[in-house]
Amino acid sequence: MSNPMEQFVIKPIIPLKVGDIDISFTNSALFMVLAVVVSTVLLGLCLRRRSIVPTVAQSIPESIYEFISGLLKENVGVEGLKYFPFIFTLFLFVAFGNLLGLFPYAFTFTSHLTAVGSLSLIALLFNVIIGIKKKKLGWLRTFLPKGIPFALAPLIVPIEMISFLSKPFSLTVRLVDIFSDIRAFILAKTFA
Repeated sequence: MSNPMEQFVIKPIIPLKVGDIDISFTNSALFMVLAVVVSTVLLGLCLRRRSIVPTVAQSIPESIYEFISGLLKENVGVEGLKYFPFIFTLFLFVAFGNLLGLFPYAFTFTSHLTAVGSLSLIALLFNVIIGIKKKKLGWLRTFLPKGIPFALAPLIVPIEMISFLSKPFSLTVRLVDIFSDIRAFILAKTFA
């Protein structure tokens, strides 16, 4: 690699084509797989010898667990803990994707709009599905909060819909921007 910015280029590792569609296994896909494997192996190793008085290794996954659990309880309530596996998995995937990207010559898949945007859309769909499942058609009340006069509905509903649908875009841009800045700073210090 002659230029530090080359690490942000998606390159095929195993070229595959089905007709005109390119389904190659890329460096981005490789680091996504590595994020899953590394997080699974590290957490497994840290928790293999559990005890009542935790070791330093055992404290790391327990702290992450408590952190995510606490956030979920604060924001959704105790009832939200049934969605803990999804939130925990998503957190670990993004966190380990970012941590792996900090190593020189590694690839940071969270610096690409496609990867982070896909995760944001999945989170939006998860939100919609759970909301409809829980509140049925009452979920549509999300776009016209209680206490708003019905006469303001033509103004409020489009604003609320735009706000709701822009969340994945906002999350995508913020996450990519934050981690690209951190990565660029570290690269500048490394190659200076």
